[in-house]
Amino acid sequence: MKKILFPTDFSEVSKNAFIYALKLADAINAEIITLHVYELDSPAFLDVSIYLQDIYEYEELNDFENYKDEVPLLRNIAEENNLGHIKMRNVLIQGYLVKEVVKLSEKENIDFIVMGTKGITHLREVFLGTIATKIMNECNTTVLAIPEKCIYSPIEKILFNTRFHMDDIEPLKKVVALANVFHSHVDCLNVKPLHTVYTDDFVVDFKNVFKEHNVAFHSVLGNDIEGAILNFIDQNKIDMIAIHERHRGFFDKLFQISLSKKLTFNISIPILSVH
Repeated sequence: MKKILFPTDFSEVSKNAFIYALKLADAINAEIITLHVYELDSPAFLDVSIYLQDIYEYEELNDFENYKDEVPLLRNIAEENNLGHIKMRNVLIQGYLVKEVVKLSEKENIDFIVMGTKGITHLREVFLGTIATKIMNECNTTVLAIPEKCIYSPIEKILFNTRFHMDDIEPLKKVVALANVFHSHVDCLNVKPLHTVYTDDFVVDFKNVFKEHNVAFHSVLGNDIEGAILNFIDQNKIDMIAIHERHRGFFDKLFQISLSKKLTFNISIPILSVH
């Protein structure tokens, strides 16, 4: 049985993303491992050191009580969506979120990580990065990030951003395999900067490799790569965007551009990061 890791802080953003985890688990016959990681706050003053153990025990108890209350709510979400048959395990760990996600992914041989993300709400976060992008960068597992404004709908169209380099073929195979599960169409989009000469972008090789699959190939000219991708998403009613992990920082840029250019639409579809 395949495994999906679902890191959660039990926020509304996280609970919304849980529906995607359930739908994916149902489609690929997977179990879900929910993960809640909490950090113990350091006392502000040295003179309370004699009370450290009491403070830690109190905080751990509070986290456990909150966890115990919230886990049944996830099961309720599954039942309400007629997905109560999905197998679930629940893990509570004290530590640092990104580190624990990486460790558990390796230990459990996780196939997908599904998590909610609030995206970027302040310009300084562009430089600090989001938890989702840190996990995308540090995990070798495919990550499905669900922005807070996502409303679940069937995945009918998936966009794969590519430059038609040969090292994009294996990630695209993973995307096509997932598309086959959802009976989805895949659009491959290459945004070529203006005034650039391409002698061999391997697009013919891509077409040959994927000729038996429901995949279309597109190339557009423009220097605003993120903007062109956002326009393609909007005009073609794309339900999910897939990105090869080597394009580090691209996830952040998609949010950044919607801030800096004040576009009329925000990223509100799932983003798949594929290694």
